[in-house]
Amino acid sequence: MTENQMRGEMHGCIVCGKLYQIYVMRDASGNYIGAKVMSAGGRLVPHPRRPLVACERHTEEDVQVAVKRSYGSTDEDED
Repeated sequence: MTENQMRGEMHGCIVCGKLYQIYVMRDASGNYIGAKVMSAGGRLVPHPRRPLVACERHTEEDVQVAVKRSYGSTDEDED
């Protein structure tokens, strides 16, 4: 049995593109489990399938518009 894997990655803010260092946790199959932002000024954006980050200064509305523009609605459960 293999364990979950964690690795450091750089991700850009979903709104403006500013880079943040995050640790991403994936299961043995490579599926996204969760993440933690390590750089100051960043926060995670909830998404079921991928790690997303945004600047703390962006409003929730700005973040949701950017997520919908980039990835579509996350309300639908994909199988």
